[in-house]
Amino acid sequence: MLDTLPERVRLEMLPKHPAMSTKLNEYLPNSRQPDVDRLCERESSSTDLVLCIHGPAGIGKSTLAGHLTDKFRESGRLAASIFLAVVPVEMSEPETIVKMIGHEIGCIHPRAIPKIVEAMNQCHGTSLEAHLQGYIVGPLRTLGHPQPLIVIMDALDEWRNHQTFLKALAALNSESSAVKFFLTGRLNPCAYHSPGIDKVSIYTYALGPISKEVIKAYFLKYLAMVRWVDGRKASSADVEKLTELSGGLPVWASTVIALLSHPFSKSPPHEILAEVVGSRRQVGGSDGLGELYRNALMRLFPTSDAQECFRQHMGATITLQESLTIADFSTLSGVPSHLIPEIQFSLSALQIRSPPPSSERMVHPATTLHHLSLLEYLQAPTTEASFAISTFTSHSAIGLTCLEQLSTLPPSSFDSYSRLRALQRYAVKYWPHHVFNGTPRSNDQWSQSEHCSALQKMSDICGRWAVLFLKDRIPGEIGSMLDGIREAKGMGLTLKRVARRLRKAGGEHWGFQVACLEVAVRIDGGNAEAWSDLGRCYNKRGDQTGNLRMHEEAIVAFRQTLNLRPDPHPSRGDSFNDVARALRSCYQQNGDMNILNEAVSCFRMAVTLSPTPHPDRTRYLGNLTNALKNLYYHDGDLTTLDEVISLLREVLALRPAPHPLHPWSLDSLAGALDDLYQRNGDIKALDEAVFLHRKVLAFRPPSNTDRPVSLGNLAKVLTSLYQRNKDLDTLNEAISLERERLGLHPAPHPHRSISLNNLAESLLLLYQHDKDIGTLDECISLGREALALRPSPHPLRYRTLDILAQAYLSQFEQNSDVEVLDEAISLAREGPVLCPLGHRHRPSRVKRLVQLLKKRRKSTGDDRDCKEIEDWEAE
Repeated sequence: MLDTLPERVRLEMLPKHPAMSTKLNEYLPNSRQPDVDRLCERESSSTDLVLCIHGPAGIGKSTLAGHLTDKFRESGRLAASIFLAVVPVEMSEPETIVKMIGHEIGCIHPRAIPKIVEAMNQCHGTSLEAHLQGYIVGPLRTLGHPQPLIVIMDALDEWRNHQTFLKALAALNSESSAVKFFLTGRLNPCAYHSPGIDKVSIYTYALGPISKEVIKAYFLKYLAMVRWVDGRKASSADVEKLTELSGGLPVWASTVIALLSHPFSKSPPHEILAEVVGSRRQVGGSDGLGELYRNALMRLFPTSDAQECFRQHMGATITLQESLTIADFSTLSGVPSHLIPEIQFSLSALQIRSPPPSSERMVHPATTLHHLSLLEYLQAPTTEASFAISTFTSHSAIGLTCLEQLSTLPPSSFDSYSRLRALQRYAVKYWPHHVFNGTPRSNDQWSQSEHCSALQKMSDICGRWAVLFLKDRIPGEIGSMLDGIREAKGMGLTLKRVARRLRKAGGEHWGFQVACLEVAVRIDGGNAEAWSDLGRCYNKRGDQTGNLRMHEEAIVAFRQTLNLRPDPHPSRGDSFNDVARALRSCYQQNGDMNILNEAVSCFRMAVTLSPTPHPDRTRYLGNLTNALKNLYYHDGDLTTLDEVISLLREVLALRPAPHPLHPWSLDSLAGALDDLYQRNGDIKALDEAVFLHRKVLAFRPPSNTDRPVSLGNLAKVLTSLYQRNKDLDTLNEAISLERERLGLHPAPHPHRSISLNNLAESLLLLYQHDKDIGTLDECISLGREALALRPSPHPLRYRTLDILAQAYLSQFEQNSDVEVLDEAISLAREGPVLCPLGHRHRPSRVKRLVQLLKKRRKSTGDDRDCKEIEDWEAE
């Protein structure tokens, strides 16, 4: 049993960071010292969980990440360092990356291994947040380090799952005393509104170009190492021109040095230098870096034959999923094996990393050796044909070779994946990925493709491939579970069943699952179930990552399913519901009201096609009410809200107690009635909301995980009722409920700040009634704790600031201490910062600040605030 293995052996069973090759032409020491100083000062003086360093391609983010890794390692504060650009696709699921970080922590800090092994035993099949706690926070806390340990994650935006990871980090906001994350990437996640980023305690830092002095020193150092011919060295003017052309981008400078240092058969260094210096395009312009790459490639591959070999080789390495031997890569790509070393030698001039040790006779994925800016240049639509790479074409060619390899698989009695030849293993594992990315989805185009013809001839190997594939992807798969897959007729059905098996297995198989389904719908475009499975696969991914494109792909697949289920197909209602759910998810991403209206229409069709007593009617009704609530929150039409309430009453009638969703139905109806009261002041609606929330709470005893939510909901409507009837007993009951809720959210619970904030707000109302200074002191204490758990730019920080500012104003009115009023103003100043122009809460924040400034001017007789008051009032 695994549990009996030594802990160190168990640790080594976790995913490992790929072997990192050495970097070429390191930048000069201290080239980023001001940035390092500012980042370290921010880290040491704040409670930010995440420090995100962003900047354009080639600015030196990875070099800075490497320097920070060394710095924190030397000080004993490095938890782990991950370079995401070299992580293969099969290891790119968020849970896998977290496990990889756990492995790094165990290697650097052996005392943390027992806690990591405990996570291995307990976290399987749990949420990403649970993985973060189990593999990172728990182990680091056991070390008892006086300062937080640092996890460095480089090239974040090159990781397709980075949005999912960022969103999950919100659960660790209160853990910054144990761990902090330094992330690097080209994009600022706050600027592009990465889903959930507003709930993460994050500080963003824009990395600027390297100073001219540092770039010049770099050129002086490395130009002296170039093997010049006939003494024709770089002049001072050349160094000045190179410095100017670099635009402060280290990658440009290092690429120039690599080109000058490369042992070309033609063109001595001084000629290459003259060409570079003669360039009129600075990197800061539109295409300076691209021009450098173009000129370099023209020298490396000057003839049309050489350029064709380059495109074939580079296209294959860009799409390559794993390193292969030269012989296997030659078979896979079609590049003659005797040319591969020559191409690799030429391309080494453009590498930013050398191959891992002892792997010189291997061909590696391009992302592990080359800078992303080069790969993007090669795939850009504006790149000239001589060097333009079509990944579609490369995937297509490799996919066809993989299919040819499948025909060489041994007999069905042979089911050991590990005993296959390396190229066979590659083909078994990745042929769906390459065929999916290298063929059109259109049935007419697919039917004319060589891939379609090849698969039609492989009906006898479907079961063999499926067994070998699943035994690799799901180790320990029981033979009996494979029988249904082994016996499937045809590759389309086999792929669909393999995808379902991957889904049931859970874990990190999404990329393989979607590839199988994409090929399945190509093979059998009339299979509604396959299209439905594909749509759900994309939609679930969209829900996890917040990626709009995933929901758009889901809509395409679900529409196809709907077309294949014409009336009176029994599942047509379900297809309408699926289309509507994906449309609503798109609306939640882009706010397009046309999409929301279409979603509502589709939900209505699903309900219409499912009359009582259809088993799915309540589910469709619930989905329709959610979409209608989105519509109401946008346009405020009371007719829409009335319909929501009517539909929720029907749902409640269809789910009487003891239906497991009866409490949820009560809760939803109560929430809608509360919305109605907030809109038109209908006291009957509020009274019913209170009544329903009491019933929900009765269904959720202290042991129920949903009790805190019910406590908060009931407290909220009771507070509204108190503000209407001024019954102190009602307010005291709300406070009692909030106290119980806070007790269920001890630190470091992620919802503790909500409980603290709401209790502080209720206590402020109580103080305004009874003027008890003890009540006000408790309100301020709770508000301060809540504020500490909501560091800027937390989306709810402004609410806590409001409560505290009002509480300090009340304290000032008690004791006339101007310093207390100053504190209130200091807090209120943050409001407009957190609510910039256009924010719906900005006017009320500005009004509160002006009120406090006027109060101070009146109290002190000092006119120093007059100008600021005028400026704010003018806004």
